[in-house]
This record gives sequence, structure tokens and C-alpha cells, in this order.
Amino acid sequence: MWDPLVRIFHWTVAGGVIANLTFLRHEEAPHIYVGYAVVAALAIRLGWGFVARGHARFASFVPGPRRLLGYFGAMMRHREPRYVGHNPAGAAMIVLLMALLATVGTTGWMMGLDAFWGVAWVETLHEVTANLLIGAVALHVIGAIVESVRHRENLPLAMITGYKRAAEGTDIDHAPVAR
Repeated sequence: MWDPLVRIFHWTVAGGVIANLTFLRHEEAPHIYVGYAVVAALAIRLGWGFVARGHARFASFVPGPRRLLGYFGAMMRHREPRYVGHNPAGAAMIVLLMALLATVGTTGWMMGLDAFWGVAWVETLHEVTANLLIGAVALHVIGAIVESVRHRENLPLAMITGYKRAAEGTDIDHAPVAR
């Protein structure tokens, strides 16, 4: 279900973000190196999203506005279908998290350049985006817990083992068939 690269990316980013937002927050050199590791993981995942097969491929899960709004409507009625891959809300959250990570990483890198050293808007954008990332991560974790309960499936465990139960009944599986 979740391939090893996706799982390694997930836990690398989770560990790096937690470290940089807590005990490495004011440790300049380690904070920078962990930030670079997270950005490298993001770059690899972005590339993988275009060439991977199955549920890791962006084309298999990134929703359009109509599908996302339809899913939110189904959620409000407690009738959202179970997805074998990312549901539209989870997929939208992944896109948001990746955009926030890219912004935090880019502004962090910019802060080390002579051209942007001490430039207030770069530092402010870095801080604001990091705080938005905290909120998005909290929503991501809450969403994973809610989805786990509603569909009786341990999503955090699936991100460790790589396995979810197969589609059955009205479940949706958007992953392209492997060739």
C-alpha cells in the first residue's frame, strides 16, 4: 500500500519538523542541517510523486476542487467512502504540508545568504510558515485519528508497515494498475 520511499519520507519529515520546532529551535547549526535533510527528503518525494506507481503517484490522489468539496460534503453527512490510498481531504493536506515545507525550507536557506541576511520579511515568513506548519500537522494528526476510528483502520500503523486492508464493497482505490 504505502511504498518504502513514502514511509521513509513521512517519518524523516515528521522527525525533522519535530526536532527543529522543539529542541533544535535555537541550535543554529543542527537546525540548519536537519532543515536541509527535510528539504532533501521533500525534493526526492516530489520527484517520486511523478514517476512512482500506485498510491505514491500524485496523479493517483491529488483531488480537484469538485472532488474535494464532494468529499467534505460526504464527511459532514458521515457518509464518506473509505479510500485505499489518500482520501481527497488527506491528499489536499499533503499538498498543503509540502507547500509549507518548501516555503519554510526556502526561507531558511535564504536567511543564510548574504543577499537576505537579516532581511525582516524573510525571517517573518520563515517563522509564520513554521507556525502554520504546526497547525497543519495538528490537523493532519487529528484527521488520521478520526479516519482511523471511522473506518476501523490504524492509519499511523499503516504508515509504519506500509499495509492497509484491500478495497472491498464501496471502498475507492485510485491507484493506477502496475505494468
